[in-house]
Amino acid sequence: MAARMRILTGIQPTGTLHLGNYFGAMLPAINLQTQGEGFYFIADLHSMTSLFDPKERLENVLNVALDFMACGLDPKKCVFFRQSEVPEVTELTWILSPMAPMGLLERCHSYKDKLAKGVEANHALFSYPLLMAADILLYETNIVPVGKDQKQHVEVTRDIAIKFNNTYGQTFVIPEPQIQESVSVIPGVDGQKMSKSYNNTISIFGDEKSIRKRIMGIQMDSRTPSEPKPDADKNSAIILIKLMAEPSVAQEYEDRLRVGGLGYGDLKKALFEIYWNYFEPARKKRAELVANLDYVRQSLKEAAEKARTVAAVVLDRARKASGIGPI
Repeated sequence: MAARMRILTGIQPTGTLHLGNYFGAMLPAINLQTQGEGFYFIADLHSMTSLFDPKERLENVLNVALDFMACGLDPKKCVFFRQSEVPEVTELTWILSPMAPMGLLERCHSYKDKLAKGVEANHALFSYPLLMAADILLYETNIVPVGKDQKQHVEVTRDIAIKFNNTYGQTFVIPEPQIQESVSVIPGVDGQKMSKSYNNTISIFGDEKSIRKRIMGIQMDSRTPSEPKPDADKNSAIILIKLMAEPSVAQEYEDRLRVGGLGYGDLKKALFEIYWNYFEPARKKRAELVANLDYVRQSLKEAAEKARTVAAVVLDRARKASGIGPI
């Protein structure tokens, strides 16, 4: 079993990464990489439930690697790999599947939400939590940093692991979700949760003109600049400023908005400047990585080999426990 705290998180390569990805998953993972043994993966197998362009998937995988490393993920401090380069995960998914009642999977919010949005139901979409369970259990994970919307999947993983352990004997480490309540919901430009599904995101990286336009398009109410806004703390721009600015600076903008006198246009201009300065070091780092793609690809390959070393041990234990090991 794991000798130290092992942390795992994954991110899907389904499009351009945005502030919701950064503050909800990437930054917590980056901050945790020195507090334990971090296993971070690009979930390209998961992306197959919604992305059907192979060329786009490959491009997205590389871009996610660049974005994560530019933002501070250090391949020397963690194991950062591509999910599909560890084939043990798909076998473990099948071994776990008898431990997952249909009702358990049917109750998963993510599946129900996608159906409600008109996404066509398929087996991969339905069994997504099983693959996620295999991701987590394969590396003897102790801590899984997730947003509120993914907490249920960690709970499903725990249920499956406990049932497997009770059925076949102690095999898997039981993981714990870790949720940062303060950044669990990042507002998009329309005020809803920032999500590619809603097309309301603000990218981490991109050209200055398009991102400025995006931020200036954040939806606000019709109150005039002079009107007090007692609910200033709920303003989308204020919420985002609090994530990227010094506390005293963020508090100043919130107070000015609350008492009246600060126009929404000026607030959004301030948000853009804060955003642009916040990610300036990451933009420089990303440019350096783009100029050295061989290093990025080699880092992913070496990390996958490390991940497979751990995965092989856990899978072997699960195979033997369930009676599909050597005769």
